[in-house]
Amino acid sequence: MKQHKINIPLTSVTLKGELMIPKNAYGIVIFSHGSGSSRLSPRNQYVAELIQIRNIGTLLFDLLTEKEDLEQENRFDIPLLTQRLIETTQWVQTQEFGRNIPIGYFGASTGAASALGAAAYFGQTIRAIVCRGGRPDLAMNVLSTVTTPTLFIVGGWDHEVIELNEVAYDKLNGIKQIEIVPEASHLFEEPGKMEEVANLAISWYERYLIQ
Repeated sequence: MKQHKINIPLTSVTLKGELMIPKNAYGIVIFSHGSGSSRLSPRNQYVAELIQIRNIGTLLFDLLTEKEDLEQENRFDIPLLTQRLIETTQWVQTQEFGRNIPIGYFGASTGAASALGAAAYFGQTIRAIVCRGGRPDLAMNVLSTVTTPTLFIVGGWDHEVIELNEVAYDKLNGIKQIEIVPEASHLFEEPGKMEEVANLAISWYERYLIQ
């Protein structure tokens, strides 16, 4: 399977993306990466490849332009990142490949906050969310309104982020689950740990995307 390089025209900017829609795909997962990362993140690319094998499409895209990414504060501007994800989701819905196809989010690091913020905006239109090593606490003001089934995945050695996820988890009112991957750090760089993340994510999508 080959990913296609695309341009995503939004209101104020055009963003770069990598799109892969398998034949007979029954859903698509839009990735919202974290601070300092990009659509080319090897971790998210790896997860996306495993998701694609299970007949789910993926869209990885840059939430910031190259110029915007030079400004450190933009990487933590959650309202801006959330709006970019909302507009990108709306663009997907207008495309031939995205019409009437269930949509899920995969948020990493600060991207988890933008995924939750966008899900609060769209309601049940977003079928499933997975947050990997995420900062859902940065979306605390909208968590109680998120109705999408949400999975938090955190490394067992990532103690501070575990605590932040547990606080955010308590604010969620819908279907939710938190998975702690043993002997894994924040980036899940230890052998086999990112595969565990991917398998947990795939199980969540297979359970909730098509409902």
